[in-house]
Amino acid sequence: MRPLTPGELNRATLARQLLLRREPLEVPDAVHRVVALQAQHPASPYLALWNRVAGFRPADLDAAFASRTVVKATLMRITLHAVHADDHRAFRGAMQQTLYGSRLGHRFAEAGLTPADADELVVELLEFAREERTAPEIESWLEGRLGTERKAGAWWGLRAYAPLLHAPTAATWSFGPRPSFEAAPPGPALLGRSPEPDSLRTLILRYLTAFGPATVADIAQFAMVQRAPVRDAVRTLDDGRLVRLTDTDGGTLYDLPGAPRPPADTPAPPRLLPMWDSVLLAHADRSRVIPPPYRRLVTRVNGDVLPALLVDGRVAGVWRSTAAGVEARAFHPLPAQVWADLAAEARSLTALLADRGDPDVYARHTHWWSRLPPAAETRLLGTDGDA
Repeated sequence: MRPLTPGELNRATLARQLLLRREPLEVPDAVHRVVALQAQHPASPYLALWNRVAGFRPADLDAAFASRTVVKATLMRITLHAVHADDHRAFRGAMQQTLYGSRLGHRFAEAGLTPADADELVVELLEFAREERTAPEIESWLEGRLGTERKAGAWWGLRAYAPLLHAPTAATWSFGPRPSFEAAPPGPALLGRSPEPDSLRTLILRYLTAFGPATVADIAQFAMVQRAPVRDAVRTLDDGRLVRLTDTDGGTLYDLPGAPRPPADTPAPPRLLPMWDSVLLAHADRSRVIPPPYRRLVTRVNGDVLPALLVDGRVAGVWRSTAAGVEARAFHPLPAQVWADLAAEARSLTALLADRGDPDVYARHTHWWSRLPPAAETRLLGTDGDA
């Protein structure tokens, strides 16, 4: 088979991420299809699905969170994600080594605690969190268990290491600034210093469903799992469950048999991606979606990944919402028809934000706007006569 071009890799990922056309899916099915939605900001999963689901209604995601069909938890890259409930345990098991190393290190030790203490505390914490608990309630519980001096370090480690879900708080976007927590559904204990092999294999297969074709480095980047266990897991899957492909640089790519790989010239409509959209973060080589000259503009030094204009399948600028509409800044000149299509997207987004009573979504993050270099063009969209 001939090598896959950068354009073909781009379209393959966009097809799986529902970004070539909006699909008429129920919210839980859409979340399952795209595997994981970045959820550091409560609004981001809503805006991600609005970009992907035909006739998306925010109330449907509210309901999915309320029923725990879709759950929010610290998972890949030690960041908050919204995932289908059926995926949570496998994803959490695949992250075991990463969470162990990142949350049970020096800060946990400075509280006078060991990994063995953590495993004991996790069991007790999950029992305490069978009912929804606020962070102050858990800290108070830890204070009673460990004393005042050790509670802060213990909670810093356990809030990510323990299999806890964020409980919806009925705020504008289901979750507010003061999180509440609850235990994940009971299952086999998640302990130890290595990824669970079955869980890691499941994560790899699910990842390729949504972001493939991909390299070992891509998979490791997505999950923040070391490459060696990923490579070992891929080797065990290389028994007909995966196919091997190559890119134009001769690199080895893995994919699922029969997975969609559309032609490079497949139309890709403009989209207004939310902050930290998963498609911008899912590969070690982000040039699949972000042109290299624009990467430092979109990905800030503090780790913020800005709301992006997606044009012909690649980042072409950034946007921010204001009470007046959506302000779009293009990094290079865009054709009139693209601006017209972006204006239509902006009108739909403005209506969604107005219905939620949050027209200035991401307002506390827009300090970066004034620090960007001059744009090829900036327009206010989502208003009458905007394009």
